[in-house]
Amino acid sequence: MAHSSAAAARRRRAAGPAPSLTGPASDVHPVLRRTTAPPAALDLLGQARAGLEEATTLETPNERYATAHLAALRTAAAVLAARGRPETSPRARARIRSAWEVLPEIAPELSDWSALFASGARRRARAEAGIQGAAGTRDADDLIRDVAMFLRLVERMLVLQPVLPQPRPDAEPPGPERPRRSDAGHPGRDLPDAG
Repeated sequence: MAHSSAAAARRRRAAGPAPSLTGPASDVHPVLRRTTAPPAALDLLGQARAGLEEATTLETPNERYATAHLAALRTAAAVLAARGRPETSPRARARIRSAWEVLPEIAPELSDWSALFASGARRRARAEAGIQGAAGTRDADDLIRDVAMFLRLVERMLVLQPVLPQPRPDAEPPGPERPRRSDAGHPGRDLPDAG
């Protein structure tokens, strides 16, 4: 019994104090991801979001489809701007490839999205050319929905800051019945009294 309680005490010390649900999140140490995407990627994500919003307001299915597909392309370009590596050989640099070909190499987790949007590139070209019926209303609506999901996913991948626990709405703030004391070993950190 003494052995298990000693092991539990070591685990608690190794893990540090439990995060406070009502106090500041200063005692929480999240695993940090990329803190932010490069400025070029952020700019492309902003352009993609604006393009997607514009696509929802356009009247003809061709315009809506082409504008939404362009928003998807800008979203893919943001991933390439954040994660891309320059081609090393002159032969590879000379070969022109679409973003949809390169994206699965840079971000394999987006391969299915890349295939989906690559399959719509020809329709987008016809829609941009103004060919009657290149994209129907349902085609445009489906693409707008898909691009919105793709954009949200990429924004989370590239931009998301670590999320710290927030106080529960039903949690009561510390009051006079739960005085807080300052830990002498850690200035400025308030810890609840034991007991």
